[in-house]
Amino acid sequence: MNLRAEILKEHSKAQCTKIVHWVGSNQQRFDELFNLFLHDEYRVVQRSAWPMSYCVDVHPSLISKHWKALITYLKKPNLHDAVKRNSIRLMQDIELPEAFHGEIMDLCFTCLESPKEPLAVKAFSMSVLGNLAEQYPEIKPELKLIIEDQLPHQSTGFKSRAQQVLKQLGKL
Repeated sequence: MNLRAEILKEHSKAQCTKIVHWVGSNQQRFDELFNLFLHDEYRVVQRSAWPMSYCVDVHPSLISKHWKALITYLKKPNLHDAVKRNSIRLMQDIELPEAFHGEIMDLCFTCLESPKEPLAVKAFSMSVLGNLAEQYPEIKPELKLIIEDQLPHQSTGFKSRAQQVLKQLGKL
């Protein structure tokens, strides 16, 4: 498969699924996808983020050797929303390497606090931070304060995710 051509062919759920199936658990194929995500033109980067996150959902070990590059990339200014959304999304349901917990928390707090970030980026950031609060209970008060401060001004989707995370924090 010419992965780059397939990414550019169309941007659809079916195409995303096709790419995810092609990658499977193959580290070399995932590395090719990740390389396009980091180094290609704007449109390819944007479109490769979606299948990349789904690949990690199914095979979390595929991202293991790429954490440093991913975190460094997410610190770049003016990233497309799809890049941030899918990158933070992939972090919410997997075990994150301890060496990057601090940087991931900083990134997620920045996204959550920013009035310019879209709902999905904020929601995934809340979930990642909620999960990390299990290991770092000292972040609970700040996370709770930020969420509660934004609740009255946010959408129903934000409020729903916020309630889940606040409930999770209460159980910790």
